[in-house]
Amino acid sequence: MTRNLLPVIAAGLIFAGGLALAQAPAANPKVLLKTSLGDITLELYPAKAPITVKNILAYVESKFYDGTIFHRVIPGFMIQGGGMTADMHEKQSQGPIKNESGNGLKNARGSVAMARTQDLDSATCQFYINLVDNFRLDEMKYCSFGQVVAGLDVVDAIAKVPTGSKRGHRDVPLEPVTILSATVVK
Repeated sequence: MTRNLLPVIAAGLIFAGGLALAQAPAANPKVLLKTSLGDITLELYPAKAPITVKNILAYVESKFYDGTIFHRVIPGFMIQGGGMTADMHEKQSQGPIKNESGNGLKNARGSVAMARTQDLDSATCQFYINLVDNFRLDEMKYCSFGQVVAGLDVVDAIAKVPTGSKRGHRDVPLEPVTILSATVVK
């Protein structure tokens, strides 16, 4: 009788293993930013910031970020990009999204977060990458949604470019640092 159960048990284990594989969560999406100073790879965390990640991926898929610049560079703080052209014109974005701060992700060195105005629910397309731990931004409810997983040296290189004022904006790189392309990668 025990021998008759072995094939049934084995089949059940194979089925359960296959079911577990089928239900395994998808890997976190990664976005490759090819910039004029090198490549940066971001890992995004949809389980923690689903609205924000969906928003960013929609901009990536539509090629919105291609040709935008890092328009605000403050050493010892952050680099910001994703919404301006080299001539400092703001691209037309989609509507603002709900703020997902307080999701457990921190504004730590290398994390990527949403730029916004003083209105909590005003983030659209612009993002920033933290150069240092900026935990006070967590208290101010700035939503972190990802992490640099490759190219932190490029982020640090961007932080060292000379900056000045241009078209009413401060901390603008004197030579544009361009996002040549943004693509989802595996």
